[in-house]
Amino acid sequence: MASAPVAVVDYGVGNLLSVRRALEHCGATVAVTADPAVILAAKHVVLPGVGAFANGMTALQRQGLTGAVRQVATGGRLLLGICLGMQMLFDDSMEFGLTAGLGLIAGSVVAVPSIASDGRVQKIPHIGWNSLLLPAGRESWNGTLMQDLRPGDAAYFVHSFMANPVDPRHRIADCHYGGIPVAAVVGRDNVLGCQFHPEKSGQAGLSVLRRFLRM
Repeated sequence: MASAPVAVVDYGVGNLLSVRRALEHCGATVAVTADPAVILAAKHVVLPGVGAFANGMTALQRQGLTGAVRQVATGGRLLLGICLGMQMLFDDSMEFGLTAGLGLIAGSVVAVPSIASDGRVQKIPHIGWNSLLLPAGRESWNGTLMQDLRPGDAAYFVHSFMANPVDPRHRIADCHYGGIPVAAVVGRDNVLGCQFHPEKSGQAGLSVLRRFLRM
C-alpha cells in the first residue's frame, strides 16, 4: 500500500467522502486537499468528479489546481481520474460546446449514443451495473489497473458522455451499452482513469483501488 497520504483533489466537484472512505478501506491514508503542495508531494493522486465537463474544468482552474494535476502526470506519479475526473484527462469534450481538458491522454469526450447498435432508442444517461470487458485487440489485463479482475466482472456507471482515446492501446477495459463499446478504464503510463465509480462498485471497485495503491 501507499506509505504517504493519497491526495484526493478537492475542487468542489465530486463525492469526496465516498472516495475517501473507499481508499481508507483499502488501507490508504488519505488527504482530501486543495493545496497544490500536498498534491505535488503525494505519490498517488485521485481526481474525482461528477457533473458537466466545463463546470469541472472551470472549478479546477478557479482553485488554481490545473497546473498541479498536470505536474503530477508529467512528474511520473500516479494519477487516477474517476468518472468526470477521467474525462478531464483528455484533450477536450463536446459537452455543452467544445471545452479543453487537461490534455494528458489524446482523445475527445463525446455523447453516449442515444441509439443502440440495433437501432433502438436507449436511455441516457447510462446508469447502473455493467460488465467490464477486454477491448478489441487487448489479450489480458496483466500489468494494468484491472489485473485483479476478470472479464465479466461488473462495475457501477453514471454518465452521459464517454471518452474516445486516439490510441487504442490506451483503452484498458470497455463496457458495452446498447451494443456500443464504451471506454470504462483508460491508461497512458502513470495516468489512469475509470469511467465507472470504483467507490460504488463493491469488491470489484475496491480491487481496482487496491491495485492503484500498489502500483
